Amino acid sequence: MKNITILGSTGSIGVSTLEIVSAHPDRFRVVAMTAGKNLELFARQIRAFSPRIAVVASGDDVARLKEMCSGLDVAILGGVEGLIAAATADETEMVVAAIVGAAGLVPTAAAIRAGKDIALANKETLVTAGHLFMDMVAEYGVRLYPVDSEHSAVFQSIEGHRSTDIEKIILTASGGPFLNTPADQLKRVTVRDALNHPNWSMGKKITIDSATMMNKGLEVLEARWLFDTGVEKIEVNIHPQSIIHSMVEYVDGCVIAQLGTPDMKAPIAYALSYPERVATGVKPLDLTTFSGLTFFKPDLDKFPCLGLAYRAIRDGESMPAVMNAANEIAVDAFLNGRIGFVQIAETIERTMNAHTAHKLVSIDEVLKADMWSRETAREICREMVH
Repeated sequence: MKNITILGSTGSIGVSTLEIVSAHPDRFRVVAMTAGKNLELFARQIRAFSPRIAVVASGDDVARLKEMCSGLDVAILGGVEGLIAAATADETEMVVAAIVGAAGLVPTAAAIRAGKDIALANKETLVTAGHLFMDMVAEYGVRLYPVDSEHSAVFQSIEGHRSTDIEKIILTASGGPFLNTPADQLKRVTVRDALNHPNWSMGKKITIDSATMMNKGLEVLEARWLFDTGVEKIEVNIHPQSIIHSMVEYVDGCVIAQLGTPDMKAPIAYALSYPERVATGVKPLDLTTFSGLTFFKPDLDKFPCLGLAYRAIRDGESMPAVMNAANEIAVDAFLNGRIGFVQIAETIERTMNAHTAHKLVSIDEVLKADMWSRETAREICREMVH
């Protein structure tokens, strides 16, 4: 029996994680869980999984959640202190870090310092503070298991092989909903258009990142830290069918790929059960039903966010944190109708242009760079005419 904490249980990753737990109650038990604003779903999850600790992001929601969970034996907490308590609970062996955005940094860092293994679904942890987190992972002797389908694919493809034999990591991308949309039409796309992902069911923020291809830029940054690989060895290929989740090329010219039906339950289950595998209910892959699998290079002119991510990698230091925060603000502004789709990239680029990269030596400094970027990006969004 593995005791787990889920940071972000009401999001798409959290919900899928709980499906795995439900399917294997003899293997996994939820000790603690956290959520944002979806209190109705969170209350149902608490009743179904009986965690010892339940945490809401806002302390203002604690009283309401206590009322909704009246009669249950659960400690209900709020705010950052509550998130840390959930991440460091004594019984917890693994923390599923699935909070979207920079809000996941502090509790994930606390979990590592408390000696908990991490199933990492929070991109921003490594994007904004990769060197700090990987140093902590080494210092406290914990394991970090990737949950992103692409990084899980790489993880599975390098098992049993020497890292010195890796020639290239190839991350695949679906191309999102605008793969075949002419660039000059992107100014007119709506939020509904952008949320209509052809292959994956994800949260709104991640789905917009897929539409802009920023998600792939973030994944390149993650892969650099997860697999201790120079960015020059990490390539992105568009693969619209989303069947090959990523590949690793070796020095002898051989390529090992991980394939599967697009469903996040598979990589989540592998992170939870490693080195074993458990049934997930994911539909088996039947390649005979496909007319072909295609691959091609991304168009950086059409999807400038991917190019901005590579620029942030080259600039290094504080620039990835600034890029990430500006993206969060721009995506939120687009989702709420304040800016247009193409203005997401414009907001990020203008914020990066206003920043001079500097060294980050602590999580506090990462958060300061994040805050500066958010304030700058908000001002840029206010100036824009949509």
